[in-house]
Amino acid sequence: MAEQAILCVDDEQLILMALKSELSEAFGSRFLYEVALNADEALSIIAELKSDGIELMMILSDWLMPGIKGDEFLGIVQERYPGIKAIMITGHANAATIQKALDDGRIVAVLNKPWDSKELIALILAWCFGNPEGSH
Repeated sequence: MAEQAILCVDDEQLILMALKSELSEAFGSRFLYEVALNADEALSIIAELKSDGIELMMILSDWLMPGIKGDEFLGIVQERYPGIKAIMITGHANAATIQKALDDGRIVAVLNKPWDSKELIALILAWCFGNPEGSH
C-alpha cells in the first residue's frame, strides 16, 4: 500500500473522477488517491490518513463548494496540519481571495478549470519532489 496520498476535494463527482484518473495515469501506485465532495468529508479523510500513518503530500481543492469555500477549508488544514501543500483548481474564484491564499501559504498554485493535465502533474512533481520556485 502507498505510504503517501493525494486528496482531491470538489463538489462535482465528474471532476473528482477525472482528477483521480489523471493522477493514477501519471503516478500509478506511487500514491493513494482519495476524494471528498466537501470540506467536512475531506477533513475526516485527512484525520484518518494521519492516524493510519499515511503522509498527505498534496490537496487539490475547488474554491466554490457548498458550505466551506476552498480557501477557508485550506486555512483549517494549514492550522491543523502545517506543511501540507495545496493547489486550487477552480472555475469560479475571487482573484483577491486567491491571491491572499497564495500569500498566506494556504495554496502553492492555482489552476483554472478546465485545467491542463500536464501543468497539474508538473506542479505536483515540483511541489512534492522538486524545487517549486517559480512553479506558480
